[in-house]
Amino acid sequence: MAIPDPTQPQGLRLLIKDYPYATDGLLIWSAIEKLVRTYVNYYYQDSNKVQADNELQAWYKESINVGHADVCDSSWWPKLSTPDDLASILTTIIWIASAQHAALNFGQYPYGGYVPTRPPLMRQLVPREQDPEYADFINDPQGYFLSSLPSLFQATKFMAVIDIISAHSPDEEYIGERDLSAWSGNNEITEAFYKFSMEIRRIEKEIEKRNADPNLRNRCGAGITPYELLIPSSGPGVTGRGVPNSITV
Repeated sequence: MAIPDPTQPQGLRLLIKDYPYATDGLLIWSAIEKLVRTYVNYYYQDSNKVQADNELQAWYKESINVGHADVCDSSWWPKLSTPDDLASILTTIIWIASAQHAALNFGQYPYGGYVPTRPPLMRQLVPREQDPEYADFINDPQGYFLSSLPSLFQATKFMAVIDIISAHSPDEEYIGERDLSAWSGNNEITEAFYKFSMEIRRIEKEIEKRNADPNLRNRCGAGITPYELLIPSSGPGVTGRGVPNSITV
């Protein structure tokens, strides 16, 4: 989907340019990465400080050896030796717990709440030619499909569950929002977060602008749903948008 390209703002060139999840996601990823690098470089000015932080190293080893014991010996685990290593690891964790989770979670009811569109199960298999139900399937494929859908109880239960997990609580805290009182004695970090908050607001306006661009056919046009899953802010309830600071289910 993407290849490294140092001439691009995020260092990647998308092979599919009109790909809303990727284009919007890269904006948020870059904003997170910039904030994290400022924070990390403030406290860890060189590699020696990263390597000498016993608590930091113990946390990372535990996350690999205990949290992922089944793949702890894999060769692809990133090293934690430099400030750049730490910034990359933290950016990935924050991205997964905020924007990526939001893109996967908060669209479940808008996209799948109507059960025939995305049934959680089917009560009958597509019959083979030798099956006795094959003739019914050929004569009335729509009826066969409808008879295969979940029961009313199953469908209602499924709808209730994804309605709950797709909803934002009234006191949800979204990315770019934070009580800065704990950082009041650290002007550089406070300023970095303020810039991050302003960048998140700019990203929201940019996504809304893209959703109104008729040249972007995967997010704008007749019968096309605007891609709002990575719009940072949201009201309460099922909105199909909003990126909380972390997973809140």
